[in-house]
Amino acid sequence: MQECCPNCGLKFEREQGYFLGAMYISYGLALATIVALGLLLWASTAWSLQKITLWAILLFLPLAPTLTLFSRVLWIYLDRAIDPE
Repeated sequence: MQECCPNCGLKFEREQGYFLGAMYISYGLALATIVALGLLLWASTAWSLQKITLWAILLFLPLAPTLTLFSRVLWIYLDRAIDPE
């Protein structure tokens, strides 16, 4: 991840451990995504709960890096809305 925005010069990591809050957002997004995938598999297949859970997690894994970056963006927006300076 870059240190500053090339367009506006916003410093992304204001202090050490700045993105700790983004981990909570990422956890919530990951959990919601896995549950949504599980419900989709449950509705479309007749598999057991263990098999649905395993496949939901496996289908989620390629999405993990994207959700991690998205959670960082959401954290920056939240932080800027609360404390713009």
